[in-house]
Amino acid sequence: MIEDVKKNATTRMQKCVTTLKEGLAKLRTGRANTSLLDHLRVSYYGSEVPLNQVANVTVGDARTLNITPWEKTMVQVIEKAILTSDLGLTPATAGNIIRVPMPQLTEERRREIIKLARQEAEAARVAVRNVRRDAITELKTLLKDRKISEDQEHRAQDDIQKLTDRYISELDKILTSKEAELLEV
Repeated sequence: MIEDVKKNATTRMQKCVTTLKEGLAKLRTGRANTSLLDHLRVSYYGSEVPLNQVANVTVGDARTLNITPWEKTMVQVIEKAILTSDLGLTPATAGNIIRVPMPQLTEERRREIIKLARQEAEAARVAVRNVRRDAITELKTLLKDRKISEDQEHRAQDDIQKLTDRYISELDKILTSKEAELLEV
């Protein structure tokens, strides 16, 4: 029973880390990265689909993304989706290929992105702490139902706390590396 609670907590905390990594990948660093466009959706025959299902997205060079739609009719649709997105990018079309240059980030914009990254990291920390709270509540319920002893409950709480500390430390490392990447000129 205690092992199930720990396993569940570990799985949920790992999901928090994964979510943070995905959230930070969407933040623009001035360097071309295909994950920057992962959340973009385009209209394809009446339904909204992810961009990578209607086109091939590749990194042309350090500051350019190349998008090659599988159908010529999708060029304008993809261009419009990029322009209307919150990324602040301006695509340039050359025949069938859409090039998306990454503009140089200003110092002010870097600071704004770092603030956003810190907010994402704090939300992930809160999520990890909520997982800890849920696990401890489960342990207290097991103790109340007399399925485990007080000593077992206390040891399990210590283990859950160590798990929480480990994952929060991992979140902090991810944030630190993202901040360093953003400040890199």
